[in-house]
Amino acid sequence: MKLGVIADDFTGASDIALMLSEGGMPTAQYVGIPGTTADPAIEAGVIGLKTRTVPAQEAITRSLEACDWLKAQGAEQIVLKICSTFDSTDAGNIGPVAEALADWLGETSVLVCPAFPENGRTVFEGHLFVKDRLLSECGMQHHPLTPMTDPDLRRVLARQTSWPVGHIPVSTVWTGPDAICRSAEEAGKAMVIVDAIRNDDLLAIGQAAKSRNLLVGGSGIALGLPENFGFSQHIASWTGVTGKAVVLSGSCSTATRGQVAAYKSIAPSRELAADDIITKRVSLQEILEWTLMQEHAPLLYSSADPSVVAAAQERFGREASAEAIESLFANLAAALSQAGVQRIVVAGGETSGAVVSGLDAHTLEIGPKIAAGVPALKVSGRPLALALKSGNFGGPDFFQEALAVLEGSA
Repeated sequence: MKLGVIADDFTGASDIALMLSEGGMPTAQYVGIPGTTADPAIEAGVIGLKTRTVPAQEAITRSLEACDWLKAQGAEQIVLKICSTFDSTDAGNIGPVAEALADWLGETSVLVCPAFPENGRTVFEGHLFVKDRLLSECGMQHHPLTPMTDPDLRRVLARQTSWPVGHIPVSTVWTGPDAICRSAEEAGKAMVIVDAIRNDDLLAIGQAAKSRNLLVGGSGIALGLPENFGFSQHIASWTGVTGKAVVLSGSCSTATRGQVAAYKSIAPSRELAADDIITKRVSLQEILEWTLMQEHAPLLYSSADPSVVAAAQERFGREASAEAIESLFANLAAALSQAGVQRIVVAGGETSGAVVSGLDAHTLEIGPKIAAGVPALKVSGRPLALALKSGNFGGPDFFQEALAVLEGSA
């Protein structure tokens, strides 16, 4: 293994695994830290952790354990994969984990760039944009767990780490990799936010990062990394999985709610309201029976308007609400798989984490791209195909498109 990635959620793991696979690196996605050694044919190992919203010390401990496993497999460079919308509160976890990994790996200047232009995420003058909107105006300010109200990544990161926070402007990035390296070294011991507004910028950052022990960023930061290790672009082969299918959606993002509305117009659907789940007005068995009765792949969703989510959190508490919904999705995924469902499309990072945990999946094989940042996946050794989508990814018809790709008919 040449490259190791530690992702703070499962959709982020599949996102960057797709980028590395398309770059020609034989890539595997691991659900948690493997208990065995990696297949020697794997050149890029991506460990998906569920650490984005856990206490910072727990995230640090798990990330260092993942780092140790990846280094033991031969990884020469570590990437801390974070969300392209920099999802984290002032209590962490991006800053604390990045700082701990840098100390662990002996890195003194850490390049940080969540940009992913293909999905409309760009960094300019240290500010994160989602398409033509600042991060704080794109809907992320209403995120139920990690509301992003400050678009200046320098300020956000400075509130999370004891290290100084520097900045490399796009004018320097356009000068080339050598200029990026010089600016990073001049910053001294620091976390350095790097601007990027186009793919060429990410390629330059990748070249500048060739000799670094640690990088921090979204999947876009991996665009230029495979070439550093001698790999070139490659399209993965894929044999689809047929059989019963289901769509599970827990994300409350604007994009996902639009996708839910579009899919509801063509398929059977059922809302799983937080109130009903927490007060146990619905049962797992009854939901399972309803799902299996449907001829067309049904949609089960807890995605709701932010005001509805806020009301449930006010009534039951933020953690209790999230735990109840995630527990239902985890148990439902396990029951669906046992009942013979072979294709599962999931929307939302926390929901994806719950589903993958419920499925007791350990290694995921990377297939073709469904949408920017979303690959088709197969659970290794099982006839089960997955799509794990971050909330704001994909177009209006993503659910229908994903089902077709997983089946091999698109």
